[in-house]
Amino acid sequence: MQPLHVLILIAAYFGVLIFISYLTGKEDSNDSFFRANKSSPWFLVAFGMIGASLSGVTFISVPGDVGSGMFGYMQVVLGYLLGYIVIAFVLMPIYYKFNVTSIYEYLGNRFGIASHKTGAAFFFVSRVLGAAFRLFLVASVLHEYVFKYWDFPFPVTVIISVLLILIYTFKGGVKTVVWTDTIQTLLMLIALVVTIVLIYQEMGWGLGDFIGSDAIKAYDKIFFFEDFLAKNHFLKQFFGGMFIAICMTGLDQDMMQKNLTCRSLKDAQKNMVSFSIILMFVNFVFLLLGALLFVYADTKGISIPMVDGTVKTDLLYPEIALRSNLGLPVAVFFTLGLIAAAYSSADSALTALTTSFCIDFLNLEKRAENTQKRTRKKVHIAMSVLMVLVIICFYYVLDQSVISGLLTVAGYTYGPLLGLFAFGILTKFQLKDQLVPYIAIGSVFLSYLIANIPANYIGGYKFGYELLIVNGLITFIGLILIRRK
Repeated sequence: MQPLHVLILIAAYFGVLIFISYLTGKEDSNDSFFRANKSSPWFLVAFGMIGASLSGVTFISVPGDVGSGMFGYMQVVLGYLLGYIVIAFVLMPIYYKFNVTSIYEYLGNRFGIASHKTGAAFFFVSRVLGAAFRLFLVASVLHEYVFKYWDFPFPVTVIISVLLILIYTFKGGVKTVVWTDTIQTLLMLIALVVTIVLIYQEMGWGLGDFIGSDAIKAYDKIFFFEDFLAKNHFLKQFFGGMFIAICMTGLDQDMMQKNLTCRSLKDAQKNMVSFSIILMFVNFVFLLLGALLFVYADTKGISIPMVDGTVKTDLLYPEIALRSNLGLPVAVFFTLGLIAAAYSSADSALTALTTSFCIDFLNLEKRAENTQKRTRKKVHIAMSVLMVLVIICFYYVLDQSVISGLLTVAGYTYGPLLGLFAFGILTKFQLKDQLVPYIAIGSVFLSYLIANIPANYIGGYKFGYELLIVNGLITFIGLILIRRK
């Protein structure tokens, strides 16, 4: 598939998204941008959230990670399921009770303005880094396989990517995102199925041949109970996954904003439960695809791509889809799926960042009505520029697998949010509000020190995703020290 063909696909894809934004953005009001007029069908939100949760990280990194981590990632996914149940029946009732636009308004109601700003600030840092990680991965692939052909520098690829998001979310905001996420999720799943089916055909397998073959046995181990000190032990992965889901979905304005557009709490809960079950199955199929890719590459003599002398398993899927003999359908649907994966998370992140900054920091709803819309649009542009700058920085400093990096960052930045919300829900204490920012920052610093203790100093123990729990617990203990009745 030639770079020009990929470019035509990208143009056609964004033509569809811009048309949807035209239909959904006619009202161009703040209520539509921030809350979609509280009119989103729950099943539409649920289906669209699958794509937003998977993103380019799952689409490329999870299959690529199978080579080293086997199917152990399913331990984390099982934890996600329990985390989503907590979100549906503990957090959502609170958000609907207070009728919030930004979920961090709850912290302001519960503790005070400093807690509100602290929660919003940690989300802001978390989401900028998280969205930049995801978009960086996909921009890297597009640059390597498309724009590099015309000698475009990487920053130009990033600017084009973010500019396209800005165009179709500029008026409709979350109302547009709910609908575009649905299309993006569909394209991702089609790409997944088409790739698996065509690899099966190329290898001459029947439906169950691969699952029952010796080839998959090198990759099919899911549960790791042998060494509690290791990062991949089941309990660490499961509970780490649970709290990652609670924090990166339930305490994240990006993911919750779409849920808050449902007509009622009951609809939002139906959305969350159905979404969590489907997501678990989809993640398993992505891991199956990863094993298929490694077996196919080994059988056909395809080398894992290298960048600057470093093996990049993240690039195995695009290498096979775009440069092997699987045919044009795989290349087309991979390209569409990749683009959809990138933008299904990036568009909602940009909208959520705009929402949070307007509501949590600028108190937009308290400003003069005739200035609110203009301010929102300026903020939306500013968030786009910030995203571009962060992604370009990643290009020069990122030196670990993208999915590992994303979840490592989450362990630090979402921990204080976990501690704050847990303290608000589980206790009836008030806080010395002005001290909350210091507790949150101190928690991140202590968590970083703990995570970097040499393993031989603590009996060979290695921290994994459970670092998020440790961070939240440190914040919780710190809040107890500054409590007041």
